[in-house]
This record gives sequence, C-alpha cells and structure tokens, in this order.
Amino acid sequence: MESLVTPDLKLNIHFERDAEGVVGSLGALNNSFSGKRILLTGAAGFLGVQFVHYFLRLNDSGQLTVPCRLTAMDNYIRGTPTWLQGLQGRGDLDLQKVDIVATRDFERPDFIIHAASIASPTFYRQFPIETMDANVIGLRNLLDYAAVRRPEGFLFFSTSEIYGDPDSAHIPTDETYRGNVSCTGPRACYDESKRFGETLCVNFAKVRGIPVTIARPFNNYGPGLRLSDRRVLPDFFRDALGGRDIVMLSDGCATRTFCYVTDAISGYLRILLRGRPGEAYNVGTEKPEISMKDLAALVIKVTGADVRVVHGNSGDKDYLTDNPQRRCPIIRKAREELDYAPSVGLEEGLQRACAYYRDHAE
Repeated sequence: MESLVTPDLKLNIHFERDAEGVVGSLGALNNSFSGKRILLTGAAGFLGVQFVHYFLRLNDSGQLTVPCRLTAMDNYIRGTPTWLQGLQGRGDLDLQKVDIVATRDFERPDFIIHAASIASPTFYRQFPIETMDANVIGLRNLLDYAAVRRPEGFLFFSTSEIYGDPDSAHIPTDETYRGNVSCTGPRACYDESKRFGETLCVNFAKVRGIPVTIARPFNNYGPGLRLSDRRVLPDFFRDALGGRDIVMLSDGCATRTFCYVTDAISGYLRILLRGRPGEAYNVGTEKPEISMKDLAALVIKVTGADVRVVHGNSGDKDYLTDNPQRRCPIIRKAREELDYAPSVGLEEGLQRACAYYRDHAE
C-alpha cells in the first residue's frame, strides 16, 4: 500500500473547532476508542475529513487513557484535498492511498468506518461504475475481512437517497419506508448500490454475526464540503461569495432539511458504538424543512452579498431527473436508541460554513 506523503503538521482551525464539538457531545462514549485501531475509508471526502480531525482531536484532548490509532484510506479519485497537507507525520495517523475495490488485506482494526463513495450527483453520474464498485465490491471486501478479524464495530454509510422520491404519506420519512427508487435512472448507480450495500450488511450481521450498522445521512453540510462539489449549498455559497447572482436551476420549490456536520458526525459515531447490528438509522434534523428558494435567500443573508436569486436552465438534461421534491427525516429511532440530539440550527450552521468558505475559496 502506498503511503501519502505531505508536509508540515497543523490542524485546520475550522475542522478542529468542529471536532471539539463532537468530542464534547459524545462525553464518556469517547472512551470507547481508548487504545483502539480504527480503519476509515473515504478519508479525503467531506465526512472523511471530519472523522480524521475528530480522532486526532480526541487524542490531543488527553481524555483517552491510551491514544487511538487511525488508518485513513482513499483512492483520491477527485484529487488530494488541501486539508491533508498538515497531517502527515503524526504517530497516531497513517494516511494511505488505497483502492478499496482492489484491496482485501487490511491492518487489523477494532473499528471500521466505510465512508468511501462519491456522494455528489454531478460526480457520481460522471463515475457511475466506480461509485457502484465502492458501495458494493469495496463493502464486500471489508465485510469478508470483518468476518475473519471480528472487529468491535463496523459502520456503513448508506444514504437518504435510498428512499428515492417518497409519496406524501411517507414524509417525514422513517427507517421502515421501503423507497420509491428507479433502478435504471441517472441516479441509480448511487441509490441502488447503497440499497444493495444495506442488504449485504443486514445479511452479514444475521449470518456471520458481524456488528455492522448502517447510517442514512440527510443532507449534511459544513466545513470540508468543497465549493466545487456541485451540491446545492456549495453552489449557493460559491455564487454569493463570488459576488454573482445565485442561479437556481429549478423552480426552487423542492424542500430539504439540512444537518450541520458536527451533529451528523456525533450521530454516526453513536451508531458505530451503540447501534444494533444490521439496523439502519436516519441521521439528520427534522426542521426546518426549507425550500431551495428560501435557502438561497438565507445564504444571501448570511454572506451579506449584494446579489439576487435568478432562474436558469442546466445544460444537463438529466439534472432534475429523479430528484426528490421533499426530503425530511424522522429521527425518533436515533433519539431513543442512541441519545442522538442535533443542536446546531440552520442559520448558525450556515454562518460556520460561510466562515470556512471565506477562508478556503477554491
């Protein structure tokens, strides 16, 4: 395996602040990682950066009797993010360039977090086969390894996209909803491979006793989500901070709830440590469910930009195909079983994201 070489040693202040928030929210649960070895895939992604900084900040906090050790893997298909450049050289972190699809041999971990995937619709439609491979073959490689090595915990990142475009009777949506998903549409490479990934996890938990749990994220955002990611909030911030009118490539009526990344990471770690094997948990916020046009107006307010919202058309004919009109979770299961309690309001979270984007214009 090829190790990534990077200079210097410095935690990004935005990521470090958010990591401190996660450490604080987990309390005594942090001690579960004392002396443990964690394997993280997808380390260069939006959620990967948050996990890396959480584990490093946890070690720096002195809370653990014995520091944990993190092996962080990625194939860097979308390039090497700048935040990596300050981390090589720490004894508690091993950054590796690895293709999870082609790898079946791993250093024996106590916990596995499989976050390797492409989550932006623009990019997973550019790399559909690679997306499916990571969600199915990469997952299967890890599950087969776990069946032999028996880790204490294993977290698979699924998605709220597995619900597709729910009918109104199932919004807000809980984990029992089976979904309304196309198996051949432009989003199917992502949606259906995540659904099959969940099927793999459920059956490995039942048949082989693997303690694998499933997270279903609902629209996470915050520092680390690139301005070039082509999801809605980075697009809005890119325009507003660039002094350009925000271009709405739809009628703006679709609604979502948005979960700030510290609340999200706290939820995912709770699933890893306390979730029931083979079970899926929604992670997100239940309110506000906000329209895209109102979200654009809020981004303008937060940035203070002198811009307007204008409507345009995408050059991609499939841009809105299979795009859900509403997405809003029921998180009762995570609240009751995991003590999950998101606390960062939307405007506060957008202000934090705005501060990060001002410091990291791409």
